[in-house]
Amino acid sequence: MKFGFVTCVQLGLSCMEAIYEVNGQLDLVITLEDTQAVEKSGRVYLDDFCNKYDIPLLKSQHVNNQEVIDVLREREIDWLFIIGWSQIANSDLLAAPQQGVLGMHPTLLPIGRGRAAIPWAILKGLDKTGVTMFKLDAGVDTGPIVEQVEIPLTENEYAGNLYKKVNAAHVELMQKSFPMLNEGILAFRVQDESQATVWEGRTPADGEIDLQGSVYDAERLVRATSRPYPGAFTEIDGKKVVIWKASMVPCGKGPLIQFHDGSLELLDFEEVS
Repeated sequence: MKFGFVTCVQLGLSCMEAIYEVNGQLDLVITLEDTQAVEKSGRVYLDDFCNKYDIPLLKSQHVNNQEVIDVLREREIDWLFIIGWSQIANSDLLAAPQQGVLGMHPTLLPIGRGRAAIPWAILKGLDKTGVTMFKLDAGVDTGPIVEQVEIPLTENEYAGNLYKKVNAAHVELMQKSFPMLNEGILAFRVQDESQATVWEGRTPADGEIDLQGSVYDAERLVRATSRPYPGAFTEIDGKKVVIWKASMVPCGKGPLIQFHDGSLELLDFEEVS
């Protein structure tokens, strides 16, 4: 089997390192041009890694460019991983590798197709989430599943901590699945459409706290939108305040925001305007 990899962020590089940790290898790596996405969170450059393992490295402005499709065919790549990449693969790219294209999604598909997987897992009060490796098709997170890793969630899970768990699960999943993919012995399973849910994208504006709502919902919103996300916010004394950490307390105690069913004590916050 010949494998290619598309990424430009640390999460993808960690998965590439995981392949070599289980004695696998890559036959092609594709990334962005050096001048692209320079301020993207987690942006990395793959020259040193590819030089270390003598892997051909192609830099392209877009994954769907003809030069990418041509090199995948020329090098007879069987499986192409696309991880930590915001550009959407078109039908020509999906058809270029001989076996297909593989991605990872930070939910237990078919639950949570779509976006904002980490905040939604907390907002929905789930007791577990996970990461799914699957074969990309023309749909959104609808392709057959390769393997999954579950992540248990605590009652006071913060987005930053879950973000770290999700990253670790990506590495674990790659280490678990790659040897079987390489040997051609890993079975795929079709997603159960009767269990499918779609989680919508979120914007920074969705972090606004409803002061007429419940303190329980507000506290959950703080945890779900905390770093590395934009944060929950409200207005105090005419100024916007972003809240990174908070605790529920009885009404009338501490520096807090009052709700009809309790108070939110601010443990980590900042004025932004």
